[in-house]
Amino acid sequence: MNFSPAQPSGAARSALKALFRLVTGFLFACHGAASLFGVLGGAHGGGTVPAMQWPGWWAAAIELAGGVLVCLGLFTRGAAVVCSGSMAYAYFSVHQSHALFPIDNGGEPAVLFCWSFLLIACLGPGACAVDDLLKRRSLTASGGGGTAGDRRVRSTAAADEAVGAEGPAVGGR
Repeated sequence: MNFSPAQPSGAARSALKALFRLVTGFLFACHGAASLFGVLGGAHGGGTVPAMQWPGWWAAAIELAGGVLVCLGLFTRGAAVVCSGSMAYAYFSVHQSHALFPIDNGGEPAVLFCWSFLLIACLGPGACAVDDLLKRRSLTASGGGGTAGDRRVRSTAAADEAVGAEGPAVGGR
């Protein structure tokens, strides 16, 4: 008997990654907008962070720009790495000195965003990413991918489907 849970198809996996990317990017951009513009309750319950102040203003700028880029799926992997790094910095420079565990030091959002963006950077943007649209457009403009380099460029959905419903073989299976 096979008791393993059913694996989603390549298209469903790509759609789930896209949904995760959209939600994570949108929430991160909301944090940046709150800190920079005082909307959505403002920074730390009201107001804005002072312009060009280190690290608060720069963190908010990364949150807004990185969140929008990740949400759109534009330069997704690079933007996700920068966002993940900024949250790791935030955790270790602000929260970790107060207590060892995130539950004790108020660092849960920083930790969750850090690992979520690292996951997005590793797995890719999923379906409906602007990056994929730009790749398809450049392939079409170059004549449909007649060279070996063009054939290596694949969309995220196509790569997911190539892995198959069981996922990649891990540990010699």
